[in-house]
Amino acid sequence: MFGNILRSLFKKPATENYPFVRKDAPAALRGKLFYDPEKCTGCQLCIKDCPADAIELIVVDKVNKRFVMRYHMDRCTFCDQCVQSCRFNCLNLSDEQWEMASLSRTPMEVYYGRDEDIKFLLEKAAQPGA
Repeated sequence: MFGNILRSLFKKPATENYPFVRKDAPAALRGKLFYDPEKCTGCQLCIKDCPADAIELIVVDKVNKRFVMRYHMDRCTFCDQCVQSCRFNCLNLSDEQWEMASLSRTPMEVYYGRDEDIKFLLEKAAQPGA
């Protein structure tokens, strides 16, 4: 045992200084979900197939195909099932944005859609009795 201790005193550490020295993400890594509202038809197959219940599709105007997607990153298991189920390729998982740690749950709830639709929904939710 003392031999191992003496050898380890003169070896370089096996750990990396992560926040300061970053490596590239592995190939085919599943990161943050992205949504393209222009392609979405509101079929909601992504919601039905999500095992973690991490996706909500809020209908603003069904006739004009205006939807807002609420994505809960803290619930997501990054299984890629929603992307596979989407027939119109409006969902995809990023291979670049995978560092999503946070000290609070607020940034873990992301709204996707047109800016005016998101603003309308948030103002409506802020009203008393809504």
